Amino acid sequence: MNKITIVGTGSVGSTIAYTLTVSGLASEIVMIDINGEKAMGEALDIRQGTPFCSSCSLYAGSYADAVNSNIVIITSGVGRKPGQSRLDLAQINVNITKSIIPEITKYAPDATYIIVSNPVDILTYTFCKYSGLPQERIIGSGTILDTARLRSRLSEYYSINQQNVHAYVLGEHGDSCFIPWSLANISNVPIQDYGKSVKLKDFQFPELNYEEVEEYVKKSGARIISRKGATFYAVSISVCHIVKCLLSGMDTTLTVSTMLDGEYGISDVCLSLLNVVGKKGAHNKVIIPLNDTELKALHHSADTLKGIINSINL
Repeated sequence: MNKITIVGTGSVGSTIAYTLTVSGLASEIVMIDINGEKAMGEALDIRQGTPFCSSCSLYAGSYADAVNSNIVIITSGVGRKPGQSRLDLAQINVNITKSIIPEITKYAPDATYIIVSNPVDILTYTFCKYSGLPQERIIGSGTILDTARLRSRLSEYYSINQQNVHAYVLGEHGDSCFIPWSLANISNVPIQDYGKSVKLKDFQFPELNYEEVEEYVKKSGARIISRKGATFYAVSISVCHIVKCLLSGMDTTLTVSTMLDGEYGISDVCLSLLNVVGKKGAHNKVIIPLNDTELKALHHSADTLKGIINSINL
């Protein structure tokens, strides 16, 4: 039995609940929101489709209903407006998260927590500092979505299956994130060599524009928000993938946000590195070889986040 509680039933929380239901990952889903009627409406809407999915008990509830949850997903907070950065939301959503922590951890002290609300790295750090839970059971969705956007773009560029693309986005889930291009490859062929290694008749791949790809990754969220007002499909699929990995018997490496304790000379900040995720939570970090430029970018991302932490009332 897999019981999952979702705190926050806005577009992201509700889409996560829907995706979990359709995927059959959960046998029980509790939806909690300060607006109880909204939570009830979303739960009812999804529940009425369950006869055509895997069996799942899905309902709106209170914090007390989170008891015995395997996983708790935090999506509550104010959403990003057009033209607003994730970090602009920091103080408001830190305050909301601090109010939620004692309420939810009282009833689900043994759950693994996935933080999705933005700015996700700051809120993951807040959760680590105030919850008293083991760090491996506090996971920010981090750059898993950025990594998916990167792999999606590269797969389009080279007309290749996304699962053959191996590349990561590390650091902040925001403007200071970076791509360690030295590690990027398609089917073990370094990304800079792949285009000329494929022999196609009467066609040659154009040279990869690294800056264009990085801009695509960093600005995708803002571009979607400017067009439709919010992003929720891709992030929900990404969060459900984290859930799948947590429930799986086999560990998986994911770029999720966790507390750093000296890795790459960085401590006391949450950001995304490559983590080993499984039934024990995000229980190990993979120290991948970064060149000097990439290491500098990682430290810049950490310093950016520490600057925000120091500027708000945490």
